[in-house]
Amino acid sequence: MQLLVGLWLFGASVALLVRAELGLDPWDVLHQGISGKSGISLGLVVIATSVFVLVLWVPLRQRPGIGTLANVLLVGVSLDATLAVLPAPTELPWQIAFLVAGILGSAVATGLYIGAGLGPGPRDGLMTGLAARGISIRIARTAIEVAVLALGWLLGGTVGLGTVAYALAIGPLAHIFIPLFTIPARLGEKPVEAARRHR
Repeated sequence: MQLLVGLWLFGASVALLVRAELGLDPWDVLHQGISGKSGISLGLVVIATSVFVLVLWVPLRQRPGIGTLANVLLVGVSLDATLAVLPAPTELPWQIAFLVAGILGSAVATGLYIGAGLGPGPRDGLMTGLAARGISIRIARTAIEVAVLALGWLLGGTVGLGTVAYALAIGPLAHIFIPLFTIPARLGEKPVEAARRHR
């Protein structure tokens, strides 16, 4: 249940960022750019990109979990469903509110689905797979995200204040919410204690 709630919330949070029109995180800049050029819905682009990234796991010998497969399907569905009912704000204060809610929601969602311990998302697994092959995760993450951001921007994805705000805030916020929502491995152990023990 925690996994499903986290994945659905993640898709809804991306929809908030899209409607804010102040800038997206690097992967969603790419998704939006592809969607704009192809005419395919943003959620379907997210699903297709996730499948493509999973194919890249094969030479890295990464194994998906049930959470990975659920991530591939559910985030895109949630994103499209939320965009279908969520109006676009026309005033800056509301745009900023959507942006803040989207970033905070993404961080909580990340804590929920990673804390469930049922497998990383496709993009997370790509970075950890490269790290397992001797590439610094910092270098791998930076290189991948700079590349997808640049490509997405060239395709017409939205880059702006929200992109910078997301980049600065998501790490510290995830650092709070991942331990908070990590499911204890031992009976009676608090989530924060379990997360610290596995660091």
